[in-house]
Order: sequence, then structure tokens, then C-alpha cells
Amino acid sequence: MIVSAAIPSCKVFVDYLTAFSKTDKATRRYAAGIDRALSLFDTALQEWADYLPFLGRLLKALQLHPPGTSDIPHKSLVAHRLSQCLNPALPAGVHQEALKVYTYIFSLIGVGYVQLKDGLGRDLSIYLPGLSPVLAFASLLVKPLLLSLFDTFIVALDPTDLRPALKGILLSLLPGLEEESSEEFERTHEILQRLKSAITHRTDLEKDTHSTSGDQYFWQCLFLVSITSKSRRQGVLAYLQRHLPRLGKVTRPSNPVDGTTEGHRPQFSYDVEAVTSPEPGLLIRCFAAGLNDDQLLVQRGFLDLLVTHLPLNSEVLHSKVPPGDHVKLVTAAICVVARREMSLNRRLWTWFLGPDEPSAAKDEASATTKIVDEHGRAQGHRVQYFQHFGLELLVQSILNMLKNDAAAPTEKARPFRISFALMDQWEIGGFVVPKILLPALRSVHRYRSNAPTLEAFDEVLRSANVFFDGVESCLIWDEISNKLLQATEMQSMDPRALQEGLHIAFFVLKNFNLQEEEMLTRHMPLLVLSLVLKSSSLLDGNNGQHGEIEADLVNQMLDLAGKLLDIIPGRVFGAQSHKASAFIKNTSLNLDFDNKKFLTGMKTYYMNARQSGNSDTFTIDNTTIARLLLQNIVQVVMHELRFRRAAASVLEAEISNLEKLCRKTSVAHLLDTNEILSTVVHASQLLATKTDIPVRFRDVTTILSLLETLHAALSPESWLENHRLRPILSNILAGLWPHLSPASPKTNVEAVRCLWRAHSLSIDTKLVESCVAALMIKTTFVDEGQNLSVENARRFANLWSHSNSSYGSHTRRSSVAAITPKAPSTIIEAGSQHILARPMLLVLDSLEDPKGPVFTFTTGWLQAPTNVQVIFTHLQQKLQTHWLPHQVGSGLSMQTADAGAYPVDLDEYMYYLRTLSNVIEHTPREVWPSLLSQVYESNVHSGVAVQSGHARSSAKEQKPHKDGVTNQTRITKTCLGVLGQDPERETNIVVQLSRLKQAAVSLLQEVVVRSGSLDDIEEDVESPVIAALVISIREADHPLQVSLMSLLSIWLRRQRSDWTRDPGTSHRRILSGDHSSQRTLSTERPNKEEPRVLPSSPPPSLLDCLLEGLGSVGSQPVLHHWIRFLDFCFPYYNSVVFQILMPLVEHFIETVDAVFEDLRSSFRQEYVQITTTGMPINTMVELLNGLEQILARVHVRLIEDELTQSSTRSPEQVQGFFGNMVSGVFASDGHRTRSTTANNRLTVVLCFKDVVKLCLRIWSWSAGSSEISTHDPALSGSFNHISLRLRNRARRLLEHMFAAESLECLETLIEAWYGAGKGTKPGLPSSVILNLLHVLDGSRPRNTIPAIFNALYSRTNPDALDPDRKSTMTSELSDTDLARFLVEYTRSLEDDAMDDIWSDCIAFLKDILANPLPHRQTLPRLLGFTALLGAKIDNTNFGENRKRRKELGDLFLRQLAATFTIKPLNFNTESSFAQIQKHLKEMRHTDHLQSPPADEDIVVVLATIFPGISKILVDSDRIVTATNTVSAQVIVPTFRAKSFPQNVTFTFLDLLGCLTRIPEASKGWRKDIADAFNDPRLFCRHTHRFASSQWLPLFRQWIVLDKDRMADLILRLPSPTSAGIMFGVGASSARMEADRKAQLNLRRVATLLLAATGDSFVENIGAIQDKIADLLTATAASSPSSAVRAEIYMVLRALVLKVAPIHLVLLWPLVIKELQEAISSLYPGRNRDNFNIHCIVHACKLLDVLVLVGPEDFQMRQWLFITDTIDAVYRPQDLEPRALVDELAESLDTNAGISQTATIPTQGHMQLGNRKPLLTAEVLQGIRNEELLDRAIRPFLRQLSINAFEGTYSMAAFDWQASYEDLLLDIFEEQSLV
Repeated sequence: MIVSAAIPSCKVFVDYLTAFSKTDKATRRYAAGIDRALSLFDTALQEWADYLPFLGRLLKALQLHPPGTSDIPHKSLVAHRLSQCLNPALPAGVHQEALKVYTYIFSLIGVGYVQLKDGLGRDLSIYLPGLSPVLAFASLLVKPLLLSLFDTFIVALDPTDLRPALKGILLSLLPGLEEESSEEFERTHEILQRLKSAITHRTDLEKDTHSTSGDQYFWQCLFLVSITSKSRRQGVLAYLQRHLPRLGKVTRPSNPVDGTTEGHRPQFSYDVEAVTSPEPGLLIRCFAAGLNDDQLLVQRGFLDLLVTHLPLNSEVLHSKVPPGDHVKLVTAAICVVARREMSLNRRLWTWFLGPDEPSAAKDEASATTKIVDEHGRAQGHRVQYFQHFGLELLVQSILNMLKNDAAAPTEKARPFRISFALMDQWEIGGFVVPKILLPALRSVHRYRSNAPTLEAFDEVLRSANVFFDGVESCLIWDEISNKLLQATEMQSMDPRALQEGLHIAFFVLKNFNLQEEEMLTRHMPLLVLSLVLKSSSLLDGNNGQHGEIEADLVNQMLDLAGKLLDIIPGRVFGAQSHKASAFIKNTSLNLDFDNKKFLTGMKTYYMNARQSGNSDTFTIDNTTIARLLLQNIVQVVMHELRFRRAAASVLEAEISNLEKLCRKTSVAHLLDTNEILSTVVHASQLLATKTDIPVRFRDVTTILSLLETLHAALSPESWLENHRLRPILSNILAGLWPHLSPASPKTNVEAVRCLWRAHSLSIDTKLVESCVAALMIKTTFVDEGQNLSVENARRFANLWSHSNSSYGSHTRRSSVAAITPKAPSTIIEAGSQHILARPMLLVLDSLEDPKGPVFTFTTGWLQAPTNVQVIFTHLQQKLQTHWLPHQVGSGLSMQTADAGAYPVDLDEYMYYLRTLSNVIEHTPREVWPSLLSQVYESNVHSGVAVQSGHARSSAKEQKPHKDGVTNQTRITKTCLGVLGQDPERETNIVVQLSRLKQAAVSLLQEVVVRSGSLDDIEEDVESPVIAALVISIREADHPLQVSLMSLLSIWLRRQRSDWTRDPGTSHRRILSGDHSSQRTLSTERPNKEEPRVLPSSPPPSLLDCLLEGLGSVGSQPVLHHWIRFLDFCFPYYNSVVFQILMPLVEHFIETVDAVFEDLRSSFRQEYVQITTTGMPINTMVELLNGLEQILARVHVRLIEDELTQSSTRSPEQVQGFFGNMVSGVFASDGHRTRSTTANNRLTVVLCFKDVVKLCLRIWSWSAGSSEISTHDPALSGSFNHISLRLRNRARRLLEHMFAAESLECLETLIEAWYGAGKGTKPGLPSSVILNLLHVLDGSRPRNTIPAIFNALYSRTNPDALDPDRKSTMTSELSDTDLARFLVEYTRSLEDDAMDDIWSDCIAFLKDILANPLPHRQTLPRLLGFTALLGAKIDNTNFGENRKRRKELGDLFLRQLAATFTIKPLNFNTESSFAQIQKHLKEMRHTDHLQSPPADEDIVVVLATIFPGISKILVDSDRIVTATNTVSAQVIVPTFRAKSFPQNVTFTFLDLLGCLTRIPEASKGWRKDIADAFNDPRLFCRHTHRFASSQWLPLFRQWIVLDKDRMADLILRLPSPTSAGIMFGVGASSARMEADRKAQLNLRRVATLLLAATGDSFVENIGAIQDKIADLLTATAASSPSSAVRAEIYMVLRALVLKVAPIHLVLLWPLVIKELQEAISSLYPGRNRDNFNIHCIVHACKLLDVLVLVGPEDFQMRQWLFITDTIDAVYRPQDLEPRALVDELAESLDTNAGISQTATIPTQGHMQLGNRKPLLTAEVLQGIRNEELLDRAIRPFLRQLSINAFEGTYSMAAFDWQASYEDLLLDIFEEQSLV
């Protein structure tokens, strides 16, 4: 084992000292002379001119060697100094003198020996590293000397000495081959040839197998150079162009029996074997690296080599190269097309298509049969060549690129660009594109979900679109159709393949251009027809033996066909009018068509189209396709309607496709309408079989859609002549009728829309009216003898309501349109037929029977003013129409008419009179004053008149129409005219007229009086009536309930005859009933001029009855009566109103919650059973109305009591001490009253809070519920209608409550917001509450902001508030919670709102600063509030006022100072540090909204403020003041705290980062960062958590401004010295202190190197090098000692990672020498005093990084440490390792007793991905110091060479980030410090 060659600096140096010390005097004098010459290098060299005397002195000293002596004393140092003299920065003269010294030394070494190998071969590792890089930068004068040195001495060495260094020598010489025209090219080429001959060590006659190993080794090293070194690749290319053998030739041995060559492996020539053995993969990677080079000339040269020397048909590629390497070569070759360079593309096409066919071969081919492909197409020679040799490889290369989903967008788009470029050459693209088209589409479709950003996907999609546009249309649709049709074969059904094909097809339709004419006119119709045929066959197979087919796939196929039909223009199918298509009217639609034959023909068509390019060979035309589509779709629709084989979605898709096809085809009129409608009649009969249980809504809409399709497709004459439409539409209406039930609200809106769609299809204008009327009088829900059920009445009311909302023109006009003949609307037909008039009269007929069940509902329905307006108008028109005008108000009478010819139908007229009377009787009184005062119009098309207190006056101001008579006058005249008729007629006429007069009197009485009289009742009826009312509640007897409540109301009113006015109307509904009034709960004051006489309390059982009635399910249909009854009874509880308020409100809330939960459940369920009593929406609205009335009455009573209490107090309070004493003495007199009033207010406030929470729950659900059933996603109209209604009702209630008690309501919302932010209410996002506040009128910013201030003051300084502004403190909110909400609410406001709240905010801030102590907990948050104000006014014109900005800036500075004055940061105590650590630990597991500890809170606020500090503080002086304050109060205390750096958090560093970006603050933070950087405690594990993301950017900003930081650090590094205390107690501690300071400074240097950008410290590299060289001389006894070597290696790693290699040229001799010494110290028995185990570990890490990064200057010297050639894998058996690491590994293994042949798995880049370092902190974790050598270092040394070779072979990229993070972890590892 040759140890001296690998480690001359240790063992050899010691041997030389020993040898020279024992020699004679002349020899010792010789060594001393060389030593004196070398000493001049450290003392006499000041500039470059001093190098020449030094080299001359050294040469003279060498020439004085004693005779017979060839050894050089101090040869390691001599070689080191000579390499330093070959510095590129020195002039050529110095280089020449240094080479002269080299020449003399080499000649001297070989003088006393027979061969050079005994001298120079032994010392090659000492001298060659200095010569290796010279040729790359040598001048013209130096190059001949250097080449002569190599030619004379290096090449002449023995092959065993040259073999380890061959790669390094090649790297040294190849720069001479870069320019073929240069003078040194031929000389260098000759040297390389001699080197090759020397390494092979063979003669021309000697060419056996064993002697080829030298040639193989040379070629393999040359390939490795090309792979690893970009700068040497041009030289490698020049050598390959001259000497690479042609690899396309092969010699085949003949069979000894018959002379054939079959069954034998081909035998290659000697030169080919030399190039491809032992590892042919290196040859492939050499070409791949060259093809991927950045230089165009290099790529062109390697392509030329591919064409001439390595063709695709080369036997080498097919027999020796693995398939994976073959694909790698093709992949690298096709990537050159990305350059779009024709010279490259031309060579690439030549390589793929092969050489031109020779003329002789052409003649021979013409005489024989032409070769044809599998499609029968004649092929040329080049096409055959590509198909046989290159097609599969090229396809596989592109597919591999397409599969890489983790690539960057540019890499992901590359295969599409390459594929597009390949299409330029049809011989290549024509065969490649069909094989990659579907995988390419699949790849971009898959990337849509894997793309990191939308922009990345768009970039890839653009490239895919370019490629897609270049592909032929027939090819695209052939691939898509094959993918879909093959997956649907019944024998081999593949649902997953079909699903994938459908996804790709949908993706293509959405993202690619499909507007090409051939696509639209040929391919899309064919695909549509094939999809329809396949879906039909799948549905047919569903009933057979193949099992069930997933309907979802069939539905997707039909959906795809529908989307294609949308794209296809109508002209494709010949869309024409019916007259224009007369030539095919006699053609039958029933074609005899074979589906299988068509699909087979379509495949043949596409095959022929792809071969010949002719797409006109298919005999079927588009008109036939349209007929076939129509025929198949109709057949499927009819089968589905009859048998229901698949899901309803399939039928819907088929009908949708039929509708699209009918719009675009000219054969739609060929449909057999009779047969289709017969099937529809049969299917529609199922809709009308059950009226109590609704059919599926989808079934109804499906049939309706089919009818609409047929209506649009057929002519109007054909449609009107069909007699089957009436039963179909009747059945459809019967099926829709159950879906109008209000108990099932989720389909109401859609059902109404379908009803009017059916009306538009009807040929009979009375059909809908008659059907609806017939459905209403069915006896399904009622007893015998009844004409109308309650449920049907509710359904009609729903139809009425949704007809207005769904089809109105956003006004009230459509309310009248449904029953007015001349209104322009889709629900009105010609003539005087009123569509909803007859059903409306059926509902109004129920008013005749107060005991009937429908009566109760109808009276409730009439409570809506809009309904009353429409009904009143219609009935009045009927009266005027049937009563002739001349008989009203004229002198004529009925006697003047002829007998038996009475002009009016008395029964009909009486019917309208009674109906109008009933309507007036059972509608609210508030409606009629304005309605009756309006001017009568004969045709009313406008909406309902405005209901307000000024309605009558407004009516008077209107201009009269015609005669100017009001409605009231007109009705009065009509009634008087009836009363004035002569009754002397026939008996039947007299009876009829008498009944008519009774009706007229009743109507007139209602209009004039609207009230009745009661007889005296002396019995007690209260208790029995209440008891009966309770029973009626439990039995759900609604009419009885209403009657009893009316009786009780009359009785109670008569019982209290001393009332001055009606209690039921003494209080106006100021919340929701009267919208004209803007007065709210607490703002309305009772009228002092109208005193009220309070009644005594009613019976106790009445309250229980009221509670039961309000909460019972059986009373919900008459709930509005109960609310009115409660409003009537409430004044009777005036004395105990506050006692009953809480239970009453709780009962209301519980009832609303129960109904609300039922409503939510209905939307969560797919099917909801219809109930006859449930009306959740109306119930909730009525309950909220009642709740609003109660709160209004109670709040008014509370205000009255408070006013009464305040009036009893003394008008003026005596001030001063005496006044306070008097008030204290007499305080007991009024204590009781004040306490009762306060308790009453607390009760009211608690009720308000509960109601606010209730409204918030309703609002949050309506604002965006996720509970809608997913089974019917299309039914969103009903939910939107319901949610909008509930949302508006809750909002109105909240607005009135806010106007009454804004502070308490706001605190309730804040409490809910805070709970949502903490996550305690997962269903209520905090944003919903802020949005609610913004839409409430009562919570505008000008009202909300002062309320928040009052809430804050109530908790911090309540004495500063007036009593009426204080909070009751019923919410569990702290002052910090309110401050946090204040900031968030202000942030959510628009910037323009600042104008409204500015004065309040400024006054609040000034008040805070006047007395900041009570607000000490909220000051940080309020500081953020002030900054937020500044940021918002900066965005508005309001903020342009400099005075306001200055005022706000002053307040901010004062507030900032007050914050730190009252509550400074406290990091000095252990408790505070523990609190921070606990909070940081909790933040990892809790929501980010959790409030941080106080010290962290101010830092968070400041970190949020300071990025926009310039918007708050306009002047630079103020910004400086603020930053100085933060620096003095936050930054400095944190850095100087005992807990530093553990007290540093992410937020703190964010704040510091903000300060560094403020130009005015640079002076302050630079000093702070400098103090932290120089703090020894900074380098710890805790700092590493923030190092990469935050600390290093701070240091980067710091060194940009302070560029002398590195120089200062270098000056602080001490030189090793042995002076001082050498013995005694203090020697060790002094040395340790010096070591620690040096370690910290070196780590600081490494940190700044990593923090800097690029080559920021290039100018300091010389000083760093000198200081490192100085510190490397330290020993174990010096100060600082050799323990700092680990940190030196860290600095070197930082330089390698961050500095460009060109700036490190001077550093390599020092690095190489140090690494050799450090690693050599591991030899057994060596002295390790200067290298502890940590130093060795870091030396190994440095070597690991150097091998991974691979700087070219290091690659020339890499052979000193590892085996960097093929010997790392294929080592000859008789070859011992010469590399230091390999030799040391074997030595350590031998010493440890481990076999050298043991297989140990590697742990580096054998894994997929980039190459990572082997020796990392993760690997070393948990290993003790005494185990590091065996468990970490020895495995590392054993694996380094093999892993380096495998990394080169894999051509994987270097993972720079992994090495960077590992170095950071080492720098901030405090355990390795002394």
C-alpha cells in the first residue's frame, strides 16, 4: 500500500526531516538553503515583481544539491509555493520562471533513478495539483513551456502512476483543444495521443483482450470529463471528432456449421469495444450532456457525431446500451428543437431518418416488391428506417416527459413544444403524434389539479393549445372516439377507462380550439352519433345478462353529445324552414340501420383518412346523421318513458339533446308526433294517479321539457291539430299541484314556473284556469260536502305569491296581470279570460262559511295589502261591468224595462257584492283609508297604493280621471242604486232583489262603519271561553279558536268601559306594522296629553292559554290571530309586565327555534312529507312580529318609568362636599324606586340580547346555508326566496332594536363575534356578524363607533360617562375584547366612512391620552386603531388635509409613548420568559385568533403598524421619533434581556424587518442588529429556527448599508500565538476564551457569507484567505488553538456555496493541503493533537460539499481524495486504491476487522431526486463523540467515491438548499462551541 503518494505532507515530511538530520554536512547545508529561499515568500513578497527574485533564489538553492542527491527538502512546501506563483493574477513572466523551477525539479527527481516513476511518479500528487489549472489561463508564451513539461515528464510516467490522475490530467490539457486554429492545438492533441498510448501500455502488434483495458479507461475518463465539466466539453468534442470510432459497423461471426450469423452475439471491433466497455452508459451520458449544453456550437458538434458515428441503427445501441439509456439519449437529442435553430433541427431529422438510400439499393428496391406498412401504404427507405429504429424510442422519450407532473411549468410545457416542432417533419411527426396525442391530453388534464398556481397551468395549457392546433382533425377525433368506444364494449366494459375518456373529452371541449370547419362539419356529428348509439346499447344491455351499467357514465356520454351539439352550427345539419325542406317530407324517419356496421365503418373511415389524408370516403352525409340521431334519441326517450330503465338524469339528457337537435336540423318535422305523444300520455298518467303524495319533481319537468321540444320543432298547425295535448297538460298540472304545498317549500318556485311553462304550450286559453280550479275542489283533503280544502287553498296562495315574484317585472304590475285581461304578461291570453280569477273566487267563497276550515286561511291570506288591492280592483270592475251605468244615479228605474228582461243577473251581482263585503270585513282596517280614497280607474295596471298616514291627502292631490270619483264614492253610489230599485216584480225577482239589497247593506255598512254592536251580556264568560280555547288549541280547531278569541276580545273591551280609547289600538305597531314612522323602541315617548287608564290584570289562566296557543303546532295556521289577540290583551298586564316579560320572550324564542329547526331539516332532506298544518315560513314571520310588538310595548313602558323617576329627582343637585353629604343622607328615600327601575331595565336588556341572538341565527343561516339538499341542486329558487324573506325580517327587527338599545345590542353581537373568532361557534363565521352590522340602518359607523367607545369606557372608566351611556355589563366582554373588535370593525369599513367618525375618534383618543392609566390593557390595540385611521384617511380626499394628518400623527406619538410608559416590555424575569414559551407552544395547537400575552401583543401590533408608518406619520422627524421609541422600548430590551435569544419570536423579527425597510430608521436599527450579531448567545439552536427566513435577510440588509462589517470581523480574528500564560491555573481558561472568541467570529464570517447576495464579499476573499491560512497554523497549545479548525471549515463551505468558483482560485492550494492533513490524521497511530473529532467531521463535510458542487478547479485535484474514474465501480483486482479517502477507508476497515468486500448500502443520492450531502446533522444526530469514527466517518469514507460516481452517472442536479440548511444548522449549534 503506497501511503506516501497520498499523504506526503505528513509521513513523508517527517521521514525527510529524519533523513536529512542524519546525513552529512553538505546535505544539511542544502536543506537549509532551500529553507532560507522559502522564507522569502512570507517576508519579501510585496508585489508581483518580488516573485522573480524569490523564484531565482529558490532555483539557485535547488541547483546547489549535493552530488547524487535527488530528494527535495521541504518538497510539500516547495510545491505549495510554486502553485501560488502560478496565480492567474500574476504576469506571464512569473509563470515562466515558476515553470522553469518545475522543469528543474522534475529533471532532478529523475536523475538518480532509472525510471521517472520512482521519483516523479511517487511525488505526482505533490506537484501536479499546482500545474493542473495553468493551461486554462496561460499566455501564449507560457503554453509551450507547460505543454513541454507535460510531454517530457508527465506522459513519460508509468501507467500505474498515471491511472489515478488521468481525469485530472485530461481536465488540465483539454483547454488546448478548444480552438482548432490555435498554435497549441496540434501539440496538445499529440500529447493526448501519447497519454492514451502511455495509459494503455501496448504496441501496434499487441491487441488482445487484456491489453484493451487501458484504452477503455482513457475513453471512460474522457466521457466523465464531458459529463462533469462544461468548460472542457468543447475540447472533448474536438477529440471525439477526430478519434471516436464509428459505432454503426459490426462484424458478425459465421456459424461453423452453415455459415450463417443467426444465434450469435455480434462481435465488435477493438476500437468500438474500447469506447463502450466496461460502462457504455458513460458514452450515452457524454452525448446527452453535450446535447444539453448551453452553447450552440457544442450542440451542433454532438449532433454531427450522432449522425456520423452513432446512428440509430447502430448495433452498439441495440446490443450494449440499456433501453433506459437509449431513451435518455433520444430525450436529450429532441430537446434541441426548443432552440428553434434550423441547423440543429436539420441534423436531428437526419439522425432520426437515417442516411439517404444508396443508388444501387434504390435500383434493387425498384426491381423488387415495395415494402408496405401494416396499413398497406407504401413506405420510403427513410420512413422505414425511422419506424424500425427511432419511433418507439422517440415516443417513449416524450411519454416520460409527459409523466413528470412535479416539473416546473417550463419543463412541463417542453414535451408539447417538442411535439409541435416534430410535426414540421411529416416523416417523424406523422407517426409520433398519433401515439402521444391522448397521453399529452391526459398529461395536461392531470396537471390542472397538480399545478402549483393557476398561472403555471395557463402556461402549460398555452403550449398544449399550440400543439393541439397543429394536429390533424381526423387524428384528434379518431383518438377520442376510439378511447370512448373501446371502453364501452359490452364484452369488456371498462368503467374507469370510459370515465377517463369522458374527462379528457370534456377537457378538450372546454380548453381547446374546436372551430375548425372539418371538425364542425364531419367529425363532431360522427362522434355525436356514435355516443348516442353506444349509450342506447348500454341501456339495452342494462336489462340483459351484463349486469347494471352505471347511469352516471351514460349520463356523461349524453352530456358530452349535448355539448358537441351546442358547438355544431345549424348549417351542418341543414337547418331550414319547413317549406325549404319539402323534398324530404315523403321520406320516412324509420331507417333500416345497423349500429355495428356504422361503428365499423367509422373506424375504417378514420383509418383511411389517417393513411391517405382523404376524409371524404364515408358515404353517410350529415342529413342522414341528423335523421339517425333523431331516430335513436326518440326511441330511447320513448323506451325510458315506458320502462324507466335508468335514472331520471339520463332521460333529461336525452330530451335536452333532442331539443338541441331539433333546433339545428331540417328533419325534425319527420317526427311521428302521434306515437310520441301517445307514449307521453301513458307516462303522464302516472303523474295524476296520486295527489296526496307528490311524484318526483324531476319526472314532471322531464315530460314538460319534452313537450316544449316538440312544440318548438313542429309547425303551429301540426301542434294545434293534435288532440292529445289536453290530457297531457292536465296530467302535468296534476303532478305539479302537490309541489305547490307551502309545507314543502323547496320546490315551490320551480313548480310555479313549470305551471306557466305548461300554460304557454296549451292550445286552450282556459286550460290552466280550469285545471287549477278542478284541482282545488277535489275532495282529497276535506270531508264530504266541502268544495275547497285548506291545503288546496294554501297551494293556490303559493301559486299566487310566486307568480307575482317569479314573473313580475320587479314591480307590482304582475300582481294584477294574473287576473286583468289587458295586462301585457305571459300569463294572460287574448280576450277577457282571467287565468287566476276563477281559482281566486273559489278561495274567496270560503268567507261565506266562517265555520269552515278554509275561512281561517283565507282571512289570513287577506292580511297582505297587495292581495287586497288586486282583489278589490277586480271585484269593483265586475260590479261596474254587470250594473249598467244608466241605472246608477239616473232617473230611470227597473219598471221601465220590459218584463222578464231584467238587465242584470241578480244572483251573480249579489255574489260579487257579498264577496266584496266579505273581503272588506276580513281585511285589516289600516288598508282601507288609502284604498277607498283612491280615484277609480277602469283598468288598473299599477301596483298597490302607498300605505301611509298621508294616503288620503295624496289621493286628493291627484288629478281625477274621467268623472274624478273615488272608490268609496263609487261603491256608495252602487249600493244606493241597488237600494233605490222598485221591488214590485215577480216573486222570484223580489226574493233575489231582497237578498241583493241585504248584500248591498252589508257592504255599505262595512265601508262606512266597519264595526258592529253587541247586546248586553251579564253572565261570566271568561273562564269557560278560556277553557274552550285551550281545548281548541289541543284539538287544532282553527275556526273555533278565531271565534273564541273574538268573543274574548269583545268581552274584555266591554268589561273595561272606563277606557278612554281602544286598548287594542292605543299602541301603534311601531316596529314592523307602520313603515312610515321612523320612530323606534326607545325613541318613542308616550303622549302626555292623552293619559291612559291602566286596567287590572286579567285572569291568570289567560296567560297560560296565550303561551300554549303561541307555541302549539295546531295553532300555527291561525297564528296571526293569536298575535293580534296577544297585542289586544297585553295592556291588561301593565302592572306585571316586567314579571311576565322574561318567560314570554323565552317562549317565543323556543317556538321560533323549533320551527326554524324544522325548516332547516326540510332542506337537509331529499323528500319531505306534506303536512296540512305546517307553514314554517309564515309561522316564523308571525312569531317575529309578535315578539317585536311585545318588546315595543315593554320598552315604551320602561322609558315612561325612567322619565317618571328622573322627574321626581331634585332639579339641581348641590355641588361640593356638603352637597354630596346631603345626597348621601337622603339616598335611602328613593333607593327602592331606583332599584326597581334598574331591575326592570336589566330584564328588558336580557330579553333584547336573547332576541338579537335569535335574529343572528336566522341571518347567519339565510346568509349562506350549506344545508341545501345535494340531491336537487337545481332547486335553488325556493331557498333563495325563503332565505331572502327571513333575512329581511330579521334585519328589520334588528334595526329597530338597535335604534332602541344600540349599546346592548352591539355588545351582544360583539360577544357572538368574539365567540366565533375563538372557534366556540363553528357554524357562525365572524365575517357574517361584520357584514350584518354594515347592512343595518341603526348600526351605521357614526352610531356604532361611539357605542363601542361607550362600551370601552363602561369597563375602564365608567365615571367618565353619563348614566344613559353606560352599559349594563351583561356581556362577558373585557376591555381588550372590545378593543380588538374596534380594530377589526374599523378595518372592515370603507375608507369614505372616516369623514363620519373622525371627530368622535379624535375626541376619544384625546380623552384616552388625558388619563391613560385606566386603559393600560387596551393601549396596544388602540395604538393599532390609531394607525388604522391613518391608513384609511390616506386613501381618501378627506386625508389630504394636512392639519388632520398632523393631529393624528401627534396623537399616535403620544399614544406610543404612553403605551411604553404605563406598560413597558418585561423580558427580564423568568416568569415572563416562561409565559412566552407557553404561548408559543399553545399557538401551534390553537387558532391564530387567540390573544397573545401582553408583551407579545404590543409587538404584534407594532409589526402590523410599521409597514405603513409613512401613511400615519407624514414628516420624517416624526418617523424617526417613532422608530427610536420602538428601538429603545422593544428592540434593545429584547436583545439585552437575560432570556435572549429565546425571547425572540417570529413577530419580533417581522417588526425588526419592518424597521430595516424604513430609510429614516437606518441609524437606529443598524446599531441594534450589530449588538445582536455580536452577542455570543445568538448562536444557538433557537436562532436556527428563524435563521433562514428572518435573521439572514436582516443581516443582508445590514451589510448592504455597512459594507465594512466583514473587514471588521476579519480584523477581530486573532493570530495563533504561544505568548502569555503557558502554565498555571489560568492557562487553560485563557486558551478556551481565545478559542471561543475565534469560533464565534468565524461563525459570524460564515453567517455573513450566507446572508450576502452572490459575490458581495469578493474584495474580502483575499483577507479571508490570509486569515484562514494564519489560523490553520494553530496547534493544540497555541492561543487560539487548533479547536477552531471546525469553524474554518464552515467558512470554507460557505465560500464554496455562495461565491463563484472563479474568485476562489487562490484558495484551492490551501484547501487541498488542509484537507489532506485533516483526513490523513485518521490513520491509525497518527498524532491527532491538532485535529479533534469535530474538526475531522467538519473536514469530511467540506469534502462532501466540494464533491457535490464540483468546482472545475477542484475536479482537477479531486483524484487526490476519491476515485473519480470508472475504477470506483470497476476496479481491477490487482489495483490498490491511490486516493486518500479510499485508501484510508480500507485501512480503517482492516484495523477494525471488517472485510473490504463487505457490501454496505449507500444512503446518498441512490434515492430519487437531487443529490444531497451524505454527512448531515440528521445523520450525526444521537451519535456520541467516541462513536463518530465508527458510526459516521468510516461509512462516509467508504461510500464517498461510489456515491460520487453514481451521482455523476445519474446526471442529477445538486441540492444546494440541503447543503445550505445543513451549514446553517452547524453554525447555530451551540454544543460544538468551546
